[in-house]
Amino acid sequence: MIYKYDGRGEKCPVPLVKMRLLLKKMQDGDQCIITIDDIGSINDIPKLLDKQGYSYQKQTNVSGFVEISINRQSHTRKN
Repeated sequence: MIYKYDGRGEKCPVPLVKMRLLLKKMQDGDQCIITIDDIGSINDIPKLLDKQGYSYQKQTNVSGFVEISINRQSHTRKN
């Protein structure tokens, strides 16, 4: 399943909290795509994903927002 969350215009910690709720729903093989533009979230979310062992890709759009694609693999730790 693919989960999507558009957090543009929302300030940290709201995108982080909403992302964590989505991550809890994810099962092996699922993907979560989040879109954010808050500098605090852009810095904090990858740190959390690294700490929890998630595989992700981060891409910055020319408009200044960031899209993070998170994959849940069988070897990824659960929250």
